[in-house]
Amino acid sequence: MQALEFGRYYHIYNRGVNSCNLFEENSNFEHFLHLYEKYILPVADTFAYCLMSNHFHFLVRIKEEKEILTNLSGIQNPDRFNRFNIPNRPSKQFSNLFNAYTKAFNKRNNRTGPLFERPFKRILIENEAYLRYLVYYIHHNPVKHGFVEDMIEYPWSSYLTVSSPKKTNLKREDVINWFEDVENYQYFHKVEHDLDKIKDLI
Repeated sequence: MQALEFGRYYHIYNRGVNSCNLFEENSNFEHFLHLYEKYILPVADTFAYCLMSNHFHFLVRIKEEKEILTNLSGIQNPDRFNRFNIPNRPSKQFSNLFNAYTKAFNKRNNRTGPLFERPFKRILIENEAYLRYLVYYIHHNPVKHGFVEDMIEYPWSSYLTVSSPKKTNLKREDVINWFEDVENYQYFHKVEHDLDKIKDLI
């Protein structure tokens, strides 16, 4: 699998092995997001996400090499942090996230073996005009799969966070700018969209 490229946007997604549940209770969702902050924030900016019971979606932009090197060199064990392996580091951080979560989930649920399908899925987004449609697709997942009737009701996505004034690690201003303002962001999400134009991204 090709390494994640610096400065590029990706749709990152994956599901449980044999479609098994990744999240059984609220604390699972919370712990995964905590680990996501620990492992992914140093290497990627996040614009949208949705955690479903057996799969997840993230829209991210891999940071530039210099920023990743600066972020990680201060938190990694100096003896284990290989500065020459930095091109593979973003992919490694995602693997570290999944491994850390699997270890905690298995211990809590008295299970063994892998939890996530491997390798994790990633699609490079080369047309930035499609970003807002991908945000909509990610936020619409709970409605698509019948968990809620309105995406505003679902607690484990970034839909509400984007339009909230609360502090967040999401690149909120960038997302709002893609839709021009908060009102258009909310309106865009209320309208059903034909997603054929981004079928290669989902």
